[in-house]
Amino acid sequence: MISVQVTGYGGVDKLEVVNTPVPEPQEHEVLIKVKACAINNTEIWMREGAYGKGTKSGWRPEGVQFPRTPGSDITGTIVKVGKAVDESMKGKDVVLFPFTSSGEPGSEHISEDMSFIGSEYDGGYAEYVVWPAELCYDMPLSNYIESAVFSVSGLTAWHMVEQINIHPGETIMVTGANGGVGSLNVQIAARVFGAKVIAIVGDLELEEKMKDLGAAHVLSYKSSVLAQEILHVNGGPIDSVLDVVGDALFSTSLEVLKKGGKFCISGSAGGQKAELDFRTLYLKHITFYGSVLGTREEFHRMLSSISEGKIKPVIDRTFPLKEAREAQEYFKKSGKLGKVVLLPEQ
Repeated sequence: MISVQVTGYGGVDKLEVVNTPVPEPQEHEVLIKVKACAINNTEIWMREGAYGKGTKSGWRPEGVQFPRTPGSDITGTIVKVGKAVDESMKGKDVVLFPFTSSGEPGSEHISEDMSFIGSEYDGGYAEYVVWPAELCYDMPLSNYIESAVFSVSGLTAWHMVEQINIHPGETIMVTGANGGVGSLNVQIAARVFGAKVIAIVGDLELEEKMKDLGAAHVLSYKSSVLAQEILHVNGGPIDSVLDVVGDALFSTSLEVLKKGGKFCISGSAGGQKAELDFRTLYLKHITFYGSVLGTREEFHRMLSSISEGKIKPVIDRTFPLKEAREAQEYFKKSGKLGKVVLLPEQ
């Protein structure tokens, strides 16, 4: 089969299109013919070595073992099953829960042995992939591409919203609101949990599209008076921040949060380090949350909301699998709205 492998830490030149054997499912696994695989920051940061220091970087302390096939947002059709898997699963269209873990229900994502598909396991930048049968869920939509854009970014966004315990009518600021996680943060906070969302983007030409996703107000991070604009449109401080940007908007976020406000972060595309005056933290009684991925129950609740039409796929562009380098370079450009998806059959 054709697959795309990362051969080491570095630039897109470390992505190589190769021919590899079709994997064989083990006893409790299934073989999936990949129909679509959406791109996430996770596989780019994995390739770039952003999850660690020195020569080791990955979800696990030992780092990634190369070569590795990336890709974690996967939909496809089960074409073969392991000996312990019911034959009735053959032919099912599925979306993959993106990691394994021995953690108890509700804490799978914080287990020490959490291992990610596309990092610790070969992933979906390929024509076929194997995965545990119990981690394959019915697709929430009938379309492979549309169903492939939720697994990692959607689960991360859903978990962020549940962590800060949003109540209807609260005001939530979403940074990076036009990205994969951000666009889903907007939808989940507004359409599922009933919050008033202030979406922060770069280009205000996206305003109407962001409002279509549920945003009440859309502001640009390029504004020199962003904090004042946030306070103005809300009529005062906000309840919570859902952040994927990091340093670039950190001070603004703390400035506009109310006393007792909540700040939840799941990414740092705008800078991985920031200065914090601890007096701001304790005098305003702010609660910080670090967040990535989520639980299987949250995944199930998210898929249900997608099936019910409360959360819609937001897709910017598709690429053939063989153009993975070009797709990852495009993914990193600003101004997109939604996900970029690789298609093995194109």
